[in-house]
Amino acid sequence: MSVLPNGPVHHPTVRVFLAGGVPEVMLHLRQLGLLHLNVLTVSGKTLGENLEWWEGSERRRRFKELLRQKDGVDADEVIFAPERAQARGLTSTMVFPRGNLAPEGSVVKSTAIDPAVVEADGVYRKEGPARVFVNEKDAMAAIKQERIKAGDVLVLTGVGPRGTGMEETYQVTAALKHLPFGQQVALLTDARFSGVSTGACIGHIGPEGLAGGPIGKVLDGDVIRILIDRHRLEGTVDLVGEGTRRFTPEEGVRVLAGRAPRHDLAPNAALPEDTRLWAALQSAGGGTWAGCVYDADKIIAALEAGRTAVAG
Repeated sequence: MSVLPNGPVHHPTVRVFLAGGVPEVMLHLRQLGLLHLNVLTVSGKTLGENLEWWEGSERRRRFKELLRQKDGVDADEVIFAPERAQARGLTSTMVFPRGNLAPEGSVVKSTAIDPAVVEADGVYRKEGPARVFVNEKDAMAAIKQERIKAGDVLVLTGVGPRGTGMEETYQVTAALKHLPFGQQVALLTDARFSGVSTGACIGHIGPEGLAGGPIGKVLDGDVIRILIDRHRLEGTVDLVGEGTRRFTPEEGVRVLAGRAPRHDLAPNAALPEDTRLWAALQSAGGGTWAGCVYDADKIIAALEAGRTAVAG
């Protein structure tokens, strides 16, 4: 789709709705053979039947005509067919990098990375010094005071579920977007950010810092290497140096294992009790990438093991 905030044309969301929205996207997915059309939906009909209705519906025709009449925009220029998207230089939206700083996973909206910093082979490559913050307020102060420089890797840790209940770091991502050198700065965080993020913003890093994750052990000046392949949908986020010493990602695993978590990591003092409980259950159920849907048996087993250990 060609829509805010990344385009290539910044059409507002209402135009996506008038162009057909999710059902229109699903028609393209159907054409590519990527849908199970025989599954039942809440309408009592199959997905295939619903899409057939949508394809020939008066509602679809009328909305597209409204878009053309009111805004002078062709619906096919808002929701692209796959071949048109490819011709316009769009890539698959998401990559889920791993590495010694994100052993359980992370996510980046790879199509939002500025093409100017992506190499001809479709790979974003970055190696730079870490600038570490344990709350968004301090990170914003550093940006405003011009302490973040082109080439830096801004690390925001301790702000995942256990720290803030999964804070949305929009202030930082928005600020980076408007810096004249913002495309030269990457962001790593165990928190989340909204769909308006642009650039190399890698979030939901797991394990989170307050759960003992390696992102909670990164120090200012550490050298971080990021590779995002927008064609193969692969990526890595690794610690590869400290001070003047450089090492492989495999050696980085051992370096991080030998470090204690940062001394300034701490949950927000105002974190509500129900949020603390949710974060603890998520962690016991598998963490950011495996505990979002509670595994009751795993959580009960963890509680029982703890009870037994205390009793013993």
